[in-house]
This record gives sequence, C-alpha cells and structure tokens, in this order.
Amino acid sequence: MTRGGVGRTARRWARRNQAAVPEQVRNALAGRLPGWLVDKVPRDHRESDAAFRRRRRVTAGVSLAGATLLGVSLSQEPDSPAFYGLTLGVAGTWIAGGVASGPLHLGWMQSPTDTLRRPLLTPVLAGVGAFGLFYGAALVARRIAPLDAAITRVLRYAHQGKPGLVLTTALANGVAEEVFFRGALYAAVGAQAPVAKSTAVYALATVATRNPALVLASLPMGLLFALQRRASGGIQAPVLTHLTWSVLMLRHLPPLFRDRPSIAVPAPAEGT
Repeated sequence: MTRGGVGRTARRWARRNQAAVPEQVRNALAGRLPGWLVDKVPRDHRESDAAFRRRRRVTAGVSLAGATLLGVSLSQEPDSPAFYGLTLGVAGTWIAGGVASGPLHLGWMQSPTDTLRRPLLTPVLAGVGAFGLFYGAALVARRIAPLDAAITRVLRYAHQGKPGLVLTTALANGVAEEVFFRGALYAAVGAQAPVAKSTAVYALATVATRNPALVLASLPMGLLFALQRRASGGIQAPVLTHLTWSVLMLRHLPPLFRDRPSIAVPAPAEGT
C-alpha cells in the first residue's frame, strides 16, 4: 500500500472512531445510572411547527424576565414585604411562561412489570438522595471561605424570615421552576441535546443572583431534573424531587450556618 493510501486509511479510521468514542462514553455512563434516569417511556408529544416556534418565543422572553426578577428579589432585605412579593412574582413569572408556551405533560415511568404509572415514590427518594449529597457538600463548603460566605448570604433569608412564608415561597418556586425549565423550556429546546441546553439556561438564570453557591447548586440539580424529564416525558418527577429536596434543605441546612458571622460589605476606601 502506498504512503498516501495508508494516510487515507488512517484518516478514515480516525473519523469513524471519533464518532464512536462519544457514543461509547454515553453508553458506559448510561450503564452506571439507574434505569429511571435513562430508560425513556414511550410517548408522543408532537406539535406543529407554528406551535413549536411560539413556544420558543415565549420561553425566550420569559427566561430573561424571570432571571431579572430573580436577581432583584434576592437583593431585598430578608423578611421584607418586597422580598416575599418579588419572590412570589418570580414563581408567577415561571408558571405563566410555562402555561402560555403550550401543553405540559406529567409524564410516566415504567414499573418492573413494564406497566406505565405516574412517577411518585422514586422521585421522592431521588430528592432525599440529592439532599444527602448536598448536606455532605455543605459540611465541606463551611471550610471554604467564598462558599461559606455565599451560602450564609442565602440562608439569612431562612434565618431572619418567617418559617411559613419562607417555606411557601421556596415550594412555590420549586414547582414553578419545573413547570418552566423542565416543562416549557425543555420542550422548546427541541431534540438536540435538551438535557444539556435546558440545564445551561437554568444555570444562567441563577447567575442573576450573583451568588456562586446558587449557581453551583443549579448545575447538578438542573442536570438531575432534566434527566428525569427526559426519562419520564413530563414534569411530575422533577417537581416531586425538587420539592422533597427543598423541604429537607430548608429544614436541615440553616442550622449548619446559623451561628456563622454575618456577611458584611466592606466600606469603600476614603477618597474613592
């Protein structure tokens, strides 16, 4: 074989294997994940091109509006009417955007006997497991000054707020985020990498809070919720996981940081 023939053969082999490697990685990862995250349930969620374009327009506008309002809400004083009102306003924005974008689906899961059922117990257990991982991460974060400060800033809303109102706003936003991000936005992304794209938009929305702890938390949780959405075809599984995780976080995380020093903003140097 000539040198040129060897080169062409090598290039063809490289192209074939370059395409195969990502698929092999995906298959290897899928083999290590629980079935309820990777086994898709049969479903038919087709919609017209016009409805799809409308869904994209709505979700684009609501993503910007909701992220902006989220940033404003977390700049308010804890336990203030402005904080509670704006936080509920964020939830209302996500809900309105989800409903206005088009039909939403609850989704299904396959039982061991291959029958379809609404996801219930498995998402709750997933929320418990996610909380356990975050609790362990919080113990580590206490030793990292920037994360300690970021988490303390967030948890002052729980420390200083009325427990009932704080829980209400947290649960309202948990449901609303899933209605919008794993309902409307996930559907608007289309068939090309919806898990990665919806998770990226979810993380970008939290950037408006200017809190690194919230941004970091949005990545693994957004990925988990999106995988649940892909597997079940609906929002019930991520909603239940999100609510379970939120309740446990509000109940058990604040005591870890209750006695932490408050975060003070340094005064500007004289003459600046």
